[in-house]
Formats: sequence, structure tokens, C-alpha cells
Amino acid sequence: MTPFTTKRVFSKKSFRNRDFLEGSRVTTSVSSRALSITTAQVALTQEENAAIARGLKRQDPELLDHLIEQYQHRLLRYLLFLTGRREVAEDLFQETWMRVLVRGTQYNGRARFDTWLFTIARNLVIDLSRKRTMSSLDEMSESDEDDRPFEVATTGPSPLEQFTSREDSAEVGEVLLTLDASYREVLVLRFYEEMSLEEIASMTHAPLSTVKSRLYRGLASLKPELERLRNYRPGVAEARG
Repeated sequence: MTPFTTKRVFSKKSFRNRDFLEGSRVTTSVSSRALSITTAQVALTQEENAAIARGLKRQDPELLDHLIEQYQHRLLRYLLFLTGRREVAEDLFQETWMRVLVRGTQYNGRARFDTWLFTIARNLVIDLSRKRTMSSLDEMSESDEDDRPFEVATTGPSPLEQFTSREDSAEVGEVLLTLDASYREVLVLRFYEEMSLEEIASMTHAPLSTVKSRLYRGLASLKPELERLRNYRPGVAEARG
């Protein structure tokens, strides 16, 4: 069996992220196609989670290839929303998979693999924000001016797009980035990653009541911000008149 090594993880054959990042157009202006990724195609049963845990414990390189292929778009999208900066998200994306490689034996299969994966990514964001003495995750997005769209192939609308409307879907990502970071994270985890409120509470180390409050307040903020954005678009007011 090919050794389960750092070199293998980041090789061109087994780890396509570098090509994905360079070939795609990634930015804080997340497109509707990126937002349309749902967990329907990657929902795992308890048995499948247990199989992943066994594979990580024996350091199965083919399993890691499969996990990267399966979760790379969702993970990068989550990091983009959390940090608001393309370059930061890309660096943390790489570091997250390094942590999976090093700490894979810690995953026991009792929780969803994506919850464990996203927890690693979230902790890295928090660590980085502390090193940079940032008071909040929002501060990480202040200096990023790259306007390349983040596009990935998808098959259908996300629940949040369905919540807003088909017409609003292209603006959802832009509006999410304007919301308070705590609201934004809960909305992304609940609607795009389809995590339960209990899973979000566990992952963010927040009381369930706090998660519910952030969800409701985030949703309450989303609609008017979407409307405001659309009203300020050139030609929108004229078209509506």
C-alpha cells in the first residue's frame, strides 16, 4: 500500500485542490452555483462514518483521496464564508487536510465526518484570528479586494436559496458576507451543510438556545439586506417601476 504521507496528500495525482484553486475563480463574491452545493449527495450513514474512522486509523491513502474529492468544494466554501478572504481560505483549506492526515486516528465515527472536518477548519480560523489579534472573524475580510467568482459544479438549489427565492439566489452569498459572523456561520452550517441545531451547538461550543437565536436573527436580517442590495443594483429600480 502506498504510504499515507504528507507528500502523497499534496501530490498532483491524489490531491487536486491546487489545480482546483488555480483553475477555478475563487473569491468572497460567492456565486449562486457555489451556494447550490447541498449535502444530499454526500450524506453518510452511521455505518459509513464508522468505515471512515477505520480507514483513517489504518491510514488508508485511497480513503483520503476519496474524502478530499468529496468534501473539497464544501470545505473551501465554508472557509470562504468564515474568513471572507480567498487567500486565507485557501491556506486554511490546505492546513485542514494536513490536520486530518495527522489526527485521523482521533475520529471515532460517532459523529458525522463533515462535522468533525468542519470543526478542525473552524478551530484553525479561530487560532489564526487570535494570532492576528483580531476581535472577530469579520476583520479578516477587510483587505481582500479580489473579485473573481467562486464556481463549482452543482446539481440544485440549496435550502437557503429556496428560503429566499430563485430570483435572489445570485445575491445570497454577497449578502451573507455582510451579516454578523456568528449569524453567517449558523446560516451556512444549517442551510448549506444541513447540520442539525444540536450539531451546530456542539461544533461551535455554544448553547442550543444561542444557536437558535443566531439562526432566527440571521434569517431576520437576510431578507431586508437582500432587498436593499437588489434595490441598489443599477437598473433594478427602473425595471421594477
